[in-house]
Amino acid sequence: MPIPADKSLPENYEIEEAAQRVQVERRHYQMYPVLTEARLAKIARFGQRMAFRAGEPLFQTGERTHGMWVVVNGAVHLVVRNGLGLSQAVREVSAGQFIGETATLSGKPYLVDAVAVTDVDAILVPPDQLRALLIAEAQLGSEIMRAFILRRVGLIQGQIGPVIVGAPASPSVLALSDFLRRINHPYRVLDASTDPGVAEFLKSTDTQPDPEVAVILADGRILRDPGERELAVALGVVGDVSEQRVYDTVVVGAGPAGLASAVYAASEGLSVLVLDCRAFGGQAGASARIENYFGFPTGISGHVLVSRAFEQAVKFGAEIVIQSEVVGLDCQSTPFQIALKDGRRIKGRTIVIASGATYRRPDIAGLEKLAGRGVYFWASSIEGRLCQGQEVVLVGGGNSAGQAIVFLASYAAHVHVMIRRDDLSATMSRYLIDRVSALANVSIHLRSTIDALDCDEDGLTQVRVRSPHGTTTIDTRHLFLFTGADPCTHWLQGCGVELNDKGFVITGRGEEDPETGRRAAFQTTVPGVFAVGDVRATSIKRVASAVGEGAAVVSEVHALLSSKT
Repeated sequence: MPIPADKSLPENYEIEEAAQRVQVERRHYQMYPVLTEARLAKIARFGQRMAFRAGEPLFQTGERTHGMWVVVNGAVHLVVRNGLGLSQAVREVSAGQFIGETATLSGKPYLVDAVAVTDVDAILVPPDQLRALLIAEAQLGSEIMRAFILRRVGLIQGQIGPVIVGAPASPSVLALSDFLRRINHPYRVLDASTDPGVAEFLKSTDTQPDPEVAVILADGRILRDPGERELAVALGVVGDVSEQRVYDTVVVGAGPAGLASAVYAASEGLSVLVLDCRAFGGQAGASARIENYFGFPTGISGHVLVSRAFEQAVKFGAEIVIQSEVVGLDCQSTPFQIALKDGRRIKGRTIVIASGATYRRPDIAGLEKLAGRGVYFWASSIEGRLCQGQEVVLVGGGNSAGQAIVFLASYAAHVHVMIRRDDLSATMSRYLIDRVSALANVSIHLRSTIDALDCDEDGLTQVRVRSPHGTTTIDTRHLFLFTGADPCTHWLQGCGVELNDKGFVITGRGEEDPETGRRAAFQTTVPGVFAVGDVRATSIKRVASAVGEGAAVVSEVHALLSSKT
C-alpha cells in the first residue's frame, strides 16, 4: 500500500518541497550510480562476500546497520514501511549498485527494508572499513558520500520513519519535530483530529488516556508523550560511548566550533569524542540562512552547513554522541574525566570546551508559562509553517534576528520587530539592514520593549508593548525572542577553569612556549583544557570565527599531546 502524501502543509511550503524534490530527482544518476568492475574490485578489498536467496532479507528497518552493501549479481528491493502498516517498494538496486545512506557511516539503524528479489551475491563493507575506503579512494569516496547525502535528503522528503501524532502546533509536537529535523532524521506529523485513519489506528491500541503526542515507530511500537531522549533511544540514534577508552580529545558541544574541532582532529588521526546534550548544530543549526559565510555567495542555511560538517566529522572517524548532558569536569584526574548526567564518566587526554551558549529569557511577565506555546527562540521551517498568513512579533536586533526576520517575512502576513535602540546599525550587518528595510510586511518598532504577555488555554494571544509613544497591544499567536544567550559553563564549576564575570571561559593565559615565546591562544588556565567558539570570552560570536577557532585549536591539542609522548 503506498504511503499517502501529507495534505496539511501550507501552499508555499509545498512549493519549496516540490522544488527540492525536483533537484534531488535531477541528481538521480548521482544517487544510484552503477560502479565499474574496477571500482567493485577496489571496494572488495574492504569488505566480505555474502550470498542471499530470492525472498531473503538483507536487513530490516530499525536493525543496527551492518555497513554498505554492494550488489555484485542479482537485484534487491528497498521497501519503506511505518508503524501504521503502510509499506511501499521505493527502489530496485541491481548489479553494480550499492545500498546505504548517511547512517551507514556511523552504524545507526537502517531506515528501510532490503529484500533479495533474485538470488543475490553482494559485498558487505562494515562502517569502520567503509570510512577507511572513503579516505583511501578519494574520488570513489566522494561519489559514495554524495549518494549517501542525497539519499538521506530523499528519505526526509518522503517523510518516512516515525509518525508523530498530535496537534501540529502543540509544544510536544513542535519539540519532537524540531529535534528530528536537527538530527536529519525523516519523520512525518499527522493530526488525529483531522485524519480518520490515524484516529482509528490509535483507537485499536490501548493508548488511554489520549496523550498530547504519540510517536508510532516503524515496528509498531507506540511512545506516549515521549521526551527527546526517549525518542532518540527508541530510534537508536543516541550512539554508544566507552567508559574504558581514553580519547585523545573529548569535545563538549556539537555546534560549528565543536564540529570543526572534530573534523580537523579526526582527519589528523586523533581519537575524538563529541558530546552534546541535545543534537548537533547548536544555535547555528537553527539559523534560517547565513549569507556572509565565506564561500557561499548565495547563502546557506545553518542546518545544511552543520549537517555537512557532521557527516564530514563522522567520515573521518569522530564519534558524536547526542542527548548526553555533561554535568562536570574533573581536572585533577589523569586523564581528565567528564561526568555525564546519567552517571557515566568519560576519559580524555585533552578537553575542548565548545558548549556555546543558551538562549536568554528576558524578564517578561507571563513568559514562563508560555514556553513552547507560541514563544520561540529560533525560526525554522517548522515555525514558519505555523505562522503562515499571520502576524508575528520578533524581539532582537542582531544578525540572527535579521536572518529570522527575512525568513519569517516569506511566511507571515506581517512581522513586528521590537528593538531597544534608536536603530539597527550598531548590532546588525549592513546587508541585513538593507534587506529587512526593503520588506513591505516588516515594521521596526524603535526604543520598544515587551512588558507582558497574555494567553488563553491554547497559548499566546497578545503582547503588550511599551514605547516612547505609550503602551500598545499586538494580537499574535507567535513571539520570537532573539535576545542573546548566556554561556553554558555551569558544568565547569570547581575544576579550575577561570571564567570572566559573565561566565565566559578565559583563554590565552597559560605558560609561554619556551621555543616560540607565545601562549596557546585557546588553552584555558588548566593545561590540556581548551575553549573555542561562543563560550570563549573574547570570541567574535560569528559562525565563521567559531569554525576557524575549532580548526585552529587542533594544532594546540596536537602540540600538547606530542609533548607528552
